[in-house]
Amino acid sequence: MRKISRRHKENLKKTKNIVYSNLEEAVSALKETATAKFVESVELHATLNIDPKYANQQLRTTVTLPHGIGKQIRIAVLTNEENFDEVKSANADIVGNDDLIEQITQGNLNFDLLIATPNMMPKLAKLGRVLGPKGLMPSPKSGTVTSNLTETLNEFKKGKFEYKADKTGIVHVNFGKVDFTESQLAENLTALYRSIEQNRPSGVKGKYFKNLSICTTMGPSLKLELGIF
Repeated sequence: MRKISRRHKENLKKTKNIVYSNLEEAVSALKETATAKFVESVELHATLNIDPKYANQQLRTTVTLPHGIGKQIRIAVLTNEENFDEVKSANADIVGNDDLIEQITQGNLNFDLLIATPNMMPKLAKLGRVLGPKGLMPSPKSGTVTSNLTETLNEFKKGKFEYKADKTGIVHVNFGKVDFTESQLAENLTALYRSIEQNRPSGVKGKYFKNLSICTTMGPSLKLELGIF
């Protein structure tokens, strides 16, 4: 059995059996439990009343939080050579065509996000086994298959990102860093909750949210009342 550190024991004492009904108090407690020696990320975990094995109960969408999540991402763009100058001007980190596909085939995934123009998707079909498990396969639903390259790059550079429910119906999403202000974290968390709410799958019957909690990378889980927003 793994030994619990004194730091973690103290955090558990602070939050044991508490269900937060006030957003400001919850965010304050979140920052108080961030006692690791590095700048921790903060996460929302939302258990939803969905069964993702059914197409009409899947949640996969994008969101741009008001204050970003405190992370710079490397974006690769797969497109025709005539678009290279445009995407380089829009600050793409990697630009390529067949050469980029060859790098991906060899397992060189030196990027966090892959954007592709529609005509490139047939070439990517054979790379589903490489890109799929890492969540890097471009898709129209996530906004990463597009002909509007400059606009799409600008959105993702400003902090737009994709999230989805896992196979058990739980959404795990970062919404910032512990060095954000309390108001920034509260605004980001509210925007993320609203996004999940607004993208409720059509197949959901009855109550959508089962439970909500937030935590830092190394901190305890803080339970939130469903009506907190």
